[in-house]
Amino acid sequence: MSEQNPYSAPQAHVSDVPAADELRLGGRGARLGAAFIDGLIQIPLILPLMYAMGYFDSIARGVQPGFGMMIMASLMGFVLFLVVQGYPLSATGQTWGKKWLNLKIVDLEGRKPEFLRLVGLRYGTTQLAVVIPVIGRIYGLVDALFIFREDKRCLHDHIAGTRVVVAD
Repeated sequence: MSEQNPYSAPQAHVSDVPAADELRLGGRGARLGAAFIDGLIQIPLILPLMYAMGYFDSIARGVQPGFGMMIMASLMGFVLFLVVQGYPLSATGQTWGKKWLNLKIVDLEGRKPEFLRLVGLRYGTTQLAVVIPVIGRIYGLVDALFIFREDKRCLHDHIAGTRVVVAD
């Protein structure tokens, strides 16, 4: 009869979450393609709403849309984003574009991030930042350029503590 040491480490093999160093980072081109696909899905939905609120009339008159109108358009875009992408983000940590290109968003330990953290920090902060005059354009540029770092994490990935990996 062998006695089990109550102070020894558990011996069970857990394989449901790959080790963080076993995950392959998503490629820059695939991430760009996924963002493009997500944009193509979103554009036909947001353009009619922007038209209805007079956004394009302002531009046609040569007047830059007011800050309030830009905030409203941004808010509507974010709500539509949640309607379209909320389910796959919640279920698998993927947008439709990422799903089609075999990518997924994970936290730094390789797990699916919490939905509110994912939406609030990864997408919400970016959506909010890009509306701010001047700073928004700088943020957008810096966010995109971060992908050229060795870890291939954009600024929004750093803010949310996420990374994009190849889905298996």
